[in-house]
Amino acid sequence: MDRPRFVIDAAEAESMAKQLGLTVPHLLPSLVKSAQALARPPISNFSVGAVGLGSSGRIYLGANLEFPGLPLHHSVHAEQFLVTNLFLNAEPHLRYIAVSDAPCGHCRQFLQETRGASNIEVLITGQDEPNYIPVSQLLPHRFGPDDLLTKDVPLLLESHRNGLGFPNNFHCNGETGNWDLLKHAALEAANKSHAPYSRCPSGVALMDSEGKIYRGSYMESAAYNPSLGPVQAAVVALLMGGGEYEGIVAAVLVEKEGAVVKQEQTARLLLQSISTECEFKVFHCSLNMDGFRE
Repeated sequence: MDRPRFVIDAAEAESMAKQLGLTVPHLLPSLVKSAQALARPPISNFSVGAVGLGSSGRIYLGANLEFPGLPLHHSVHAEQFLVTNLFLNAEPHLRYIAVSDAPCGHCRQFLQETRGASNIEVLITGQDEPNYIPVSQLLPHRFGPDDLLTKDVPLLLESHRNGLGFPNNFHCNGETGNWDLLKHAALEAANKSHAPYSRCPSGVALMDSEGKIYRGSYMESAAYNPSLGPVQAAVVALLMGGGEYEGIVAAVLVEKEGAVVKQEQTARLLLQSISTECEFKVFHCSLNMDGFRE
């Protein structure tokens, strides 16, 4: 069975659009049903698909995820999945989005974390005469990063490192091998985390039964509640990589010692819900300084 595709490279996107006599932005609506088919909404049975065009010319797909038995705030919205897809592929800017249904307020707010969010063009395919409109029209009186951060703080999708590391005397209770790989993969994810409001970056690394590792970084919203946890981001990476929930056998969370925003309990809850075979460990890190290393 072919693995689902979540990214279309720029050259292929151009070729597909040319064959249909379209521009690449106007190709996006034709891919929304393919994105919807990737959704996993066992609670609502309401599939949402989102297709985005990045500044590189690549096309990205996103879909909603729901987890039975857990509170609804654990869900991943299609637009959040889409932005996580861009994040994982180091795409710096989102230019256009085509969605199956109007983005909820939660998602309109989450998009604000990207640079130039008000200029992102959105097309809702379910409307009678769909046309692209800017996000600023969907969220005219926004609250966002500009209200809380200075202009020099990197936003979501912008390259940065949080300067986290383990102390020189750090040890893993004598454990090596896979746990060592996972804790350093989770540290790398934490270093890429977007957490400018709480200053509590964190990262998760998952390993499946084949030994493949998938990373997820915590991504905050200025409005707090639309923030996406690192385990949800790692689950997105898992699905994009062709993995399945029940295949997760090990997971590591790395977060700061003494963090005021802790991910451990919610991450444990989600992982126990989707994979009964998953062993979960937490390691703490600090800002790098003399005597610390990555």
